[in-house]
Order: sequence, then structure tokens, then C-alpha cells
Amino acid sequence: MRYLPLTPAERADMLGVIGVDSVDALFEDVPAAARLDGPIAGLPMHASEMAVERHMSSLAAKNLSAGAAPFFLGAGAYRHHIPASVDHLIQRGEFLTAYTPYQPEIAQGTLQVLFEFQTQVARLLGTDIANASMYDGSTGCWEAIAMAGRITRRCRAVVSGGLHPHYTAVAHTMAKFTGDVIATRLPQLSATPDDAEVIAAIDGETSCVVVQYPDVLGRIPDLAAIAEAAHAAGALLIAVVTEPVALGLIEAPGHLGADIVVGEGQSLGVGLQFGGPYLGLFGCNEKFVRQMPGRLCGQTVDAEGRRGFVLTLSTREQHIRREKATSNICTNSGLCALAFSIHMTLLGGEGLAKLARINHDVARRTADALAAIPGVTVLGDAYVNEFTVVLPRDARTVVRELADRGILGGVSLGRLYPHAEALSHGLLVCASETTTDEDIAALAAALSEVLEGQVLEGVPA
Repeated sequence: MRYLPLTPAERADMLGVIGVDSVDALFEDVPAAARLDGPIAGLPMHASEMAVERHMSSLAAKNLSAGAAPFFLGAGAYRHHIPASVDHLIQRGEFLTAYTPYQPEIAQGTLQVLFEFQTQVARLLGTDIANASMYDGSTGCWEAIAMAGRITRRCRAVVSGGLHPHYTAVAHTMAKFTGDVIATRLPQLSATPDDAEVIAAIDGETSCVVVQYPDVLGRIPDLAAIAEAAHAAGALLIAVVTEPVALGLIEAPGHLGADIVVGEGQSLGVGLQFGGPYLGLFGCNEKFVRQMPGRLCGQTVDAEGRRGFVLTLSTREQHIRREKATSNICTNSGLCALAFSIHMTLLGGEGLAKLARINHDVARRTADALAAIPGVTVLGDAYVNEFTVVLPRDARTVVRELADRGILGGVSLGRLYPHAEALSHGLLVCASETTTDEDIAALAAALSEVLEGQVLEGVPA
């Protein structure tokens, strides 16, 4: 079939139905500074394929890649060792698709894999049930807030300051179109999370409380206490996990009273991949299953009594209910879900616990090395593999100076919260099983050199 572009009259008719004057109006929510007003600077208008490859390679060479330097970045995207068998298996022809199949009679293998994935996720999160995955953790977080609103018939979400700011930003963006109120706050550079403030903010209009676990600064909130307060007010508790490896060491959120648990599954089986595609995890109590978004694979028997797998509860979905559907999720991160499931299968329960312990041990040694540097303070001692340090000056400049020395030394809180001066001295540091003793020594030496003679006073312990 030939591609037939729309005529001006057809475009005008479509814009009239939508109710806008021009195509440009469809992009008004994108900040003007983020829109192109002409060709990209530095790129030629036309060039040969070879010339383009050379130019792009020269640009890429300016990057400091994760595998080429001591790496201490985290904040929702984690570097872990991924066994070679994961990549080998996901490239098999019967698996190499990103989609949930609609024809079970020809897709039993894929459906079974997703059914097993759901089982693993439900056990990991401590929930009764899990879906076949979401696009990523941030969109899964918003879907949980929307789901809580449908269940409670309320529209006010209390969000902990410890929730990753990108997740919070997604919730604010989506709430503009639904009328939901997202009550947020900034985190404080304190050793303890903001549990008390979160509990105090819960009222009779609250649909849900959203708490990251561990939080964006690496601290571990008291989910059980928050769950008790939320349930007393008729609200739900949504727990957000950005680092599933941590659940090999700390209690699953569902076992602590969380009604809905969402998260980012990237750190198991899925590489950093320049920020995506990633993998959203979503689990909940069984009584809420009809309000859960996303695909759900179920187990059944065929006409001859043989075990089989199908998509189930499809009456919740947009291809049947249209605008009354539980969400606009129209597929799942199937290939990433498969990678997650293979990695989890290779680890097993004991392997995940051992991996988490190794991560924690490496993080402790990293924190001890940094705490010995004059002017550096580690916030608290309750974390898994990610923690915050307070520096005597703006962490953004420190991160750049460390990068100049060939070290990816962490994520500055000033980058995550550019308008919060009180957080500008915070540096989020993550260590994993890929972090060596040599990496720790290199970071400590470089940070000592960068901060030589600078001491910060009055930092909370």
C-alpha cells in the first residue's frame, strides 16, 4: 500500500474535531526551550552514510560510558552484572517481540513466560497478584495513583518527599488531565525519612499515600506505620520500588501493608540502555484486580483438559471498554519482562538474597571510605546499596570534576532538584556487585583531591 499523506483539508477537519487551531497547539505542553526552531546545530543538512557514521562516532567518543570507569550512579537506573545467558535466550525467535500476544492458540510459550513473570513479581513484591508489566516504573506509579482514585472515589494523593522526582513529575503531568491533586514535598537532608510528615498529611480526602522504598536518598521508610495511618483514613498505600535487588534484603512491601506495589524492574536482566526501554512492575491485593491496569496472563485448561494460558480479565481494557478502561496501557514491556524473568530464574530466591547482601556489603565499604574524607558526611546507616553523602560544596560541580578524572561518582541532588538550594550539597552514591575495591579507592582518592581543604559544618547526623 502506498503512503498517502493527508491533504490540508483533511488535516483541518481532524483539527476541528480535536478542537485546536493548528498542529503546533498539540505541542503546547512541551516547554518552548525543548522545541526545535530549526535544524540541529552542528549537523550538516546532508552527508554520505559514511560521513554521518564518522560524525556520530566522534560525538559518542565524548561520553564516559558505564563500563569504562568506576561507576557509582543510581537514582532509579542501576548497573548490575547480567549473565550472558539472558541476552542469548531473549534473542530466540519465539521470544523476540515486545508485545503481549492476542492469539493464545499460537503463543502458548510467550504467555507461559509472562505467567511465570507475574508469579515471580508477585512473590518479590509481596502482593497477591501482578500484571504482565508496564512501560516503566514512573508510568506504573501514576497508574497506581489513578487506580487508587477509582477504588476510593477520592482524588488526593499524598506523595512522600522520598519519591523520585521524575516519578513525581509524571504524576503531576498526568494529574493535569484528570483533576487529581498530587500533594508533594521536598526531601530533607536528614538521616530519617519523612514518615511523620507523610502521616500528618493524610486526611479524609486522601485516596492514596505514595512512598518509595528505599527512598530516593537510599533511606528505608516505615511502611507498616504509614499503612496503618492510611488505612485508618480509608486510603490506600502505594509502595514504589526502584531497585528490586533491595528486596532480597528487606521485607517485601506487600507484607508490610502496601495495597499496591509498583516499581522499576530494570536492574534485573535489563541493561542501562541509555535510559530505556525499561520495565514497570505492578502488583496489588487480589480484591483490586479488576481495577488493575495492564495485561494479565492467566492459567486455564482447554477443551481436552490440558493446561493452557490466556489473556484474562480483558474486559478492563481499552480495546473493549474504550474510555472506561482501567488505563491506556495497550501492551507491555514483554521482552524486558522476559529478560527480568530469566535473570530472576537464574538467581532464585537464595541467589537474590545473596546478591542483595553483596550489594549492601560493597555499599558499606564505599560509605566507610567516603566518611573518612574530611568534609564528607554520610546520611544515616540504614540503606541497602544506595546512600546519600553531604559535601562541603555544590555536588554538581564535584560530579563534573570527578568525571574529568575518569570517575562517575554519583548523582547530585542538585541535578534531581535544580531549584532546591538546600539539597545542592547532596550526592547520591550507589554501589553494586560490579563495584571493585579498586573502584572504591579511586573514588575516595579523587573525592579527597577535589574537596581538599573544604569542610562543611552543621550537617545532621
